[in-house]
Amino acid sequence: MSGALELTDLTVVRDDKNILDSVSWKVDSAQRWVVLGPNGAGKTTLLQIASATMHPSSGTATILGETLGKVDVFELKPRIGFASTSLGRRIPTNETVLDAVMTAAYSVTGRWNEEYDDIDVRRARRVLAEWKLEHLEGRLFGTLSDGEQKRVQIARAVMTDPELLLLDEPAASLDLGAREELLQLLGAYAASPESPAMVMVTHHVEEIPRGFTHALLLADGAVRAEGPLGEVITGELLSEVFGLELVVSESEDGRYSARAAG
Repeated sequence: MSGALELTDLTVVRDDKNILDSVSWKVDSAQRWVVLGPNGAGKTTLLQIASATMHPSSGTATILGETLGKVDVFELKPRIGFASTSLGRRIPTNETVLDAVMTAAYSVTGRWNEEYDDIDVRRARRVLAEWKLEHLEGRLFGTLSDGEQKRVQIARAVMTDPELLLLDEPAASLDLGAREELLQLLGAYAASPESPAMVMVTHHVEEIPRGFTHALLLADGAVRAEGPLGEVITGELLSEVFGLELVVSESEDGRYSARAAG
């Protein structure tokens, strides 16, 4: 397997505090990782490094074979798909769904003077169909439900056929129905051998889609555990990371749940 992301002894310091502390971690192209940890663990900062939007204070970040600090990030970023709430806020509320997805081809949010070919339109419509959004292509982004907006953000992230897909809490704030619909779609996407390497940040084991293969646990900016999903998503390890005794169970279909012991 080829490497999609490799961090070596990576540290990020802000205001004399280590946001990430000596993190070493490797993601191969066929792997789908979930990153869990409490608030302030460094999860979002980790994705900012992986998306080439932040440089480390020390250590090395190699993304798709390119080392941050030695590569033009404007050439690297189109190879990375990234969906997050903060990025979603930059999509104009009066942008149509079709345009919100299609503008990813130019790495912009909001139509301006750029021109698109028929192939861009066809590609955007195909991606919308894959994420069950084709009936919304003419709707304004600001009129969509939270679940629909989350799916549009992911569709936008995969518009350019990325080699690495990063998802920052894609199921956050969704109701039960919208969450389960999104997780079904993510699970199917993750299971496809044609999909890129994936890294998804979440706070809840219930939000881990089927098809994900590995997990990374972060606490206080440091890696507490990493490896195959079944070896990391355990009551013992999660209790240590979250500071509360937890009971973790796995259903027959590969979904997880967690609750406080007692």
